[in-house]
Amino acid sequence: MAQVPADQQILELIIKSIVNHPDAVSIERKVDEMGVLLLLKVHPEDMGIVIGRNGSLAKAIRTILRVVGLKNKARVNFKIAEPEKSSESQPAEKSAEKVADKIVEDLKL
Repeated sequence: MAQVPADQQILELIIKSIVNHPDAVSIERKVDEMGVLLLLKVHPEDMGIVIGRNGSLAKAIRTILRVVGLKNKARVNFKIAEPEKSSESQPAEKSAEKVADKIVEDLKL
């Protein structure tokens, strides 16, 4: 089994210790000529926690990862992936459509 890089280990430790759904945390690591990119995916309910008020927590995490990168002579960037649209938002839209359809039907009578 390959050893997980230090930057990825630190990010995983920080994120899993602050979110409500640690099992939903996944980190994708990409290396290219620009450096290292860590793409973080979390449960949609945990997005606010990870970003923090006015992005303060995300900025602090980026700072920590840059320090780790400097130690390992690599430029480390951190990005939070936007969550996919949850199925929870769709029922609200469908219920609004049902209400609109009922109003139209009532108007026909």
